[in-house]
Amino acid sequence: MSALRPNQFVTHDYAGDLSNDQLLAMLENMMLSRKLDERMWVLNRQGKVPFHISAMGHEACQVGMAFAMRPGYDWLHPYYRDIAFNLALGATPTDLMLPLFGKAEDPSSGGRQMPAHFGNSKLRIVSGSSPVTTQVPQAAGIALAAKLRQLDEVVVTTFGEGSTSQGDFHEGLNWAGIHKLAVIFLCQNNQYAISVPMSKQMAVENVADRGAAYGMPGVIYDGNDVLEAYNVSAEAVARARRGDGPSLLEAKTYRPVPHSSDDDDRSYRSREEVEEWKHKDPIQRFEKILLARGVLTTAMRDEIAARVGAQVDAATEYAMAAAYPKPEDALFPVFGKM
Repeated sequence: MSALRPNQFVTHDYAGDLSNDQLLAMLENMMLSRKLDERMWVLNRQGKVPFHISAMGHEACQVGMAFAMRPGYDWLHPYYRDIAFNLALGATPTDLMLPLFGKAEDPSSGGRQMPAHFGNSKLRIVSGSSPVTTQVPQAAGIALAAKLRQLDEVVVTTFGEGSTSQGDFHEGLNWAGIHKLAVIFLCQNNQYAISVPMSKQMAVENVADRGAAYGMPGVIYDGNDVLEAYNVSAEAVARARRGDGPSLLEAKTYRPVPHSSDDDDRSYRSREEVEEWKHKDPIQRFEKILLARGVLTTAMRDEIAARVGAQVDAATEYAMAAAYPKPEDALFPVFGKM
């Protein structure tokens, strides 16, 4: 069964119900993510932090989903690109900058995890691990626990299209489909699993084509359109919350930067391809829509840019000055103190 399109899946124009304030908040979250992301790249290139993995180009599909959730009530089991997702659910730039430097105040691990292993217990954001796709069956397990406790919590887990080649992907979706769990599997398909194109990852055209095999709808949509992303996400969340089971969503997007700070993408894709996708930038696209509707003015856009810039500056200064973990705490809280 081929993947559904948004007009085949969405039963209501959820985006049409958003207020101007909500639309502007979406834009500000996307702009904050981009500014923070850019600063992280600069810090890496300056040799001040060892590693960065970017969310550029992914902001729309992440913010669209986050705004459809109940922050602090629903669960997110993210993957390493979810900067905008974390911010939209309530994480601060400082929360994300501290682990970049490996500082003791890092809310995800106290400076023990590598950067981009997001975690925040207060926001119900579950920290991940370096092996890709382990979050998929774990997210199904969280959703099963919620069902056994008769709660209407929704679990969202994210991953790239390359992750769908892992056995964890199939086991997690199979389990969720059997038990009709309130879990949403969000594939952020940016066309490349590091350097491997999608054509070498799967024999089907879309990741979402696989949904039917596990007893759930598979939906393909434009991951660079935040309003379409919100509509699809809101439908999937509503479906999960009322007990109708899981959904497999595939946001078609692109990363205009290398896979990570350790990657050279010139070895596997052309500059012409990258430039073509830069013209589809999700932030510029959303700005144009809001300007055309009169929701946003150029003066308002400049105010937002100044505000997010100040937040990123403050987060950078704080994280750089913060203390590193104490050597004697290296094994705590994995092992109790004697």
